[in-house]
Amino acid sequence: MNRDMHLTDLRRRFPRDFVWGVATSAFQIEGAARADNKGPSIWDEFCRVPGAIADGSDGDVACDHYHRLESDLDLIAHLGVRAYRFSISWPRIQPAGSGAVNEAGLAFYERLVDGLLARGIQPYATLYHWDLPAELQRRHGGWLARETAERFADYAQLVAGRLGDRIASIATHNEPWVTAVLGHERGVFAPGVRDRRVAYQVGHHLLVSHALALQAIRATRSKAPVGIVLNLSPVYPETNSELDAAHARLEDGRLVRWYMDALFKGRYPQDVLEHLGMDAPVALPGDAKLIAQPLDFVGVNYYNPTVSSSVNAASPASSGAAVTDMGWEVAPQSLAELLLRLDRDYELPPLFITENGAAYQDEVVGGRIDDEQRRQYIESHLMAVADAIGRGVDVRGYFVWSLMDNFEWAEGYRKRFGIVHVDYPTQRRTLKSSALWYQALLTIPA
Repeated sequence: MNRDMHLTDLRRRFPRDFVWGVATSAFQIEGAARADNKGPSIWDEFCRVPGAIADGSDGDVACDHYHRLESDLDLIAHLGVRAYRFSISWPRIQPAGSGAVNEAGLAFYERLVDGLLARGIQPYATLYHWDLPAELQRRHGGWLARETAERFADYAQLVAGRLGDRIASIATHNEPWVTAVLGHERGVFAPGVRDRRVAYQVGHHLLVSHALALQAIRATRSKAPVGIVLNLSPVYPETNSELDAAHARLEDGRLVRWYMDALFKGRYPQDVLEHLGMDAPVALPGDAKLIAQPLDFVGVNYYNPTVSSSVNAASPASSGAAVTDMGWEVAPQSLAELLLRLDRDYELPPLFITENGAAYQDEVVGGRIDDEQRRQYIESHLMAVADAIGRGVDVRGYFVWSLMDNFEWAEGYRKRFGIVHVDYPTQRRTLKSSALWYQALLTIPA
């Protein structure tokens, strides 16, 4: 089968109204760290910690998207996607995390939303993609304080009140597991805390903040569907031993069931609570019911499965597996398994694949970037999504991570996830072959 026939066959495995998009986040692409009264975030401060970022870089300039908005919107339109997922920087809206709105910051997102709509692209907004206003961390201890959840609801209401009439959906949080575990248990992400008890209290407050934000958004005139985005993956035992099986079950509880059970069953998994013991979070009466409010959608971010061992730390790859530049196993069938499992275990609203993509060491040859490995990664994962849809899972959309190369958190600029190459010294954007392939896919009638 030639490439064109294969593209046509793939496209026609998806519903006519399936949402095709690309995704980014504010801190990773915007730059303009102090422009127009923006306040510092915990990531601005974390980048200044010696050794925290692999290449010693920061997000001060990043992809300079803040100053290149119009040309970047033209780029998205040129790709042919009809949906763009982005995050809103809380410290642009409220520099200290509370109080009056910073009109200049909010005006940027109004231009972004209106510019997308003018180009026939639907805006999918995320309220929190890890860039907490630094003042809330200094003054209250950040997400460890329940008050931060209340301030988040205020912020959500501000944004929904101004943009909610024009955006296709609002996600409260992106990957609360990352904020809690990588930021507060392992300390490798901002704010760099290493304390398991703190991490799980933070995780609880993130879910409380999600629930309070839902209420705040729904109290406005916003008609946008509201949900949350979770990073999820199957967890496999490394060996057939009973110890590894038990360890994998616990790891699944910490990664998947901790959030899914709280959101859809009104409780945290008992095995994880018993494992945590005195480190389990303190909840107030009514929190469980509050967190389990109905959702309009769930976003699933998937990159790789997790391999769990009672001897070794959880790994993103099994021995001998093909891996990306992040060392993450390429396993598209695990995405289909994950979607089928979620559909089987929970009463779910519609699902969206809100992030899926891969980092590779792209080479520019004659002004071209032939990233065949990334193209194959995206294609194989789209086939997995189509398989899940064919077996009855209600998946409504797919967003490639990422639109463009960007600041990859603790890795700095060393890892490239974009389907568009960014030459950081010149900020020149170049479509990679994966972008051209995705563009061709989207030109085929459904």
